[in-house]
This record gives sequence, C-alpha cells and structure tokens, in this order.
Amino acid sequence: MKQAIASYLKDDDYQWVAKLTCGHNQHVRHTPPWVVRPWVITAEGRASMLGYLLDCKKCDLGEPKDT
Repeated sequence: MKQAIASYLKDDDYQWVAKLTCGHNQHVRHTPPWVVRPWVITAEGRASMLGYLLDCKKCDLGEPKDT
C-alpha cells in the first residue's frame, strides 16, 4: 500500500528512517548499487521527498503502528 513520507528520524545505527503517514517507519538508505537514493544524504534532498509515496509492506500485512 502506498503511504506518504511525513518526516524522518535516525535509528540507533544512525540510518535514516522515513516516518510514514500511516504510522509505520521504513528505512530509506542510499547503498549503491543495490539501493540508489542520493536524496537521503542531504537535508534538502530529504525535505524534497516529503509527501513522496513509498510502498508500506507493514500496511499490506496489517501490522500495528510503530512507536
């Protein structure tokens, strides 16, 4: 299910995590060549992606919101 990015936080390993409007969290890593998301690296890039729709597997599975 597609859900919009509402904000970001860093996890315990200092990796960027998108907080989605559905209440779930999803890592948004830039780890080429497997995952190419250069926008994650800068504050401006992350801000430009607010509202962007990501596939939320947790919604698809009916999982409860993240805390």
